[in-house]
Amino acid sequence: MSSEWSGRERTLGSDQLKSGGVARSRTSGKYPKKSLYQDIYQNRGFEYSATILLVAPKTALPAAPIDSGPGRREESPQRTGTTPEDPLPAAGQTGAVLRSAHLLFKIDLAILDWFKKEMTMERPIGDIELAGLPLFKKGKVRNVYEVGDKLLIVATDRISAFDWVLPSLIPYKGKVLTQLSKFWFDFVGLVLPNHLLATETKDFPPVLAPYADILAKRSMLVKKTEVIPVECVVRGYLSGSGWKEYKTTGKICDIKIPKGLQESDRLEKPIFTPSTKAEQGHDINISFREVQKKIGAELAQKIRKVSLELYQKAALYAVSKGIIIADTKFEFGLSADELVLIDEIFTPDSSRFWPLAKYEEGRSQPSLDKQFVRDYLETTSWGKNTPPPELPAEIVAKTSQKYLEIYKVLTGLDDLA
Repeated sequence: MSSEWSGRERTLGSDQLKSGGVARSRTSGKYPKKSLYQDIYQNRGFEYSATILLVAPKTALPAAPIDSGPGRREESPQRTGTTPEDPLPAAGQTGAVLRSAHLLFKIDLAILDWFKKEMTMERPIGDIELAGLPLFKKGKVRNVYEVGDKLLIVATDRISAFDWVLPSLIPYKGKVLTQLSKFWFDFVGLVLPNHLLATETKDFPPVLAPYADILAKRSMLVKKTEVIPVECVVRGYLSGSGWKEYKTTGKICDIKIPKGLQESDRLEKPIFTPSTKAEQGHDINISFREVQKKIGAELAQKIRKVSLELYQKAALYAVSKGIIIADTKFEFGLSADELVLIDEIFTPDSSRFWPLAKYEEGRSQPSLDKQFVRDYLETTSWGKNTPPPELPAEIVAKTSQKYLEIYKVLTGLDDLA
């Protein structure tokens, strides 16, 4: 009896998967009502119609159990025949047939998983227009609108690097930035008040109701504040521009650092390393003395103290989740002379997140943040003086995956994709 393989193509629809029926083959014949293969697909919970390639020997597939009424289950009658399309399997072939079918179905399931993700991945948003609402400010990633005496901050899926907004969009990025910031604003709420008023569209003013779908999970209604013009950077590890400055001067923002440290080394204690808050171009590291001159000694002391407290609280939590926060930056504002935390906090755009299990001093670290994109761009021929190139599809997908992963690891939630 021949053991050659032939393909039979069958289509299972979502209604049939739910009801227990099996679709008729595109070629000929039927499978029993509740086949082994259908059980696999039901258990996976697919909601869409799927074309499945069933590979079987030119002998018939082994008999499969069928439902013959409530509480009853029996074997379907063995088919007998002498045609090449429908003979019985040779003795000993049944196990080989099932093993082969199982392997091929594992491959099919992987393909269908990919297909499901492709079909359900949301379309990234590069820009947003809200008719009738004045645009207060448009940043590299966020659009900010005036809503009465409040502001609406909408995070798009744009991504920037080396002072350029890239032409590529990162799916889910805006939602990750917003929802992760919301998580951290709640987490550090006892350290310092923040500007957040609402993140749920149902809590937004009625004027925003027509835009609920596009604003969902990617927008924050916040207080207006007087922004303090300083980027408040805290470093716990030697990386990025801090590492470059240390190699050249032995200092970071005029803070003397012990000699002999390697890239990614943990600092003896976290340090406050402020920078200018540039509307255009690159932020420049400045000394604490310059901050005092810029905003006054008392306010400078306060933002340094609270920046270090925020970092230490979040870093302890993150390491319990297997994540090192190597460095981060904060922005502050004044609301009725009260210091408040604004903008974003501990996101993959504003922080370096390193998996603790992969940490090794003396080299750059694998990361779950925007550094992945910077590292890729460094491998290209782009000179950073002309508009940047499109990111390859695999870099876009990997970046999106990293943003979603850090959100899930830190919050324990998997509700964005």
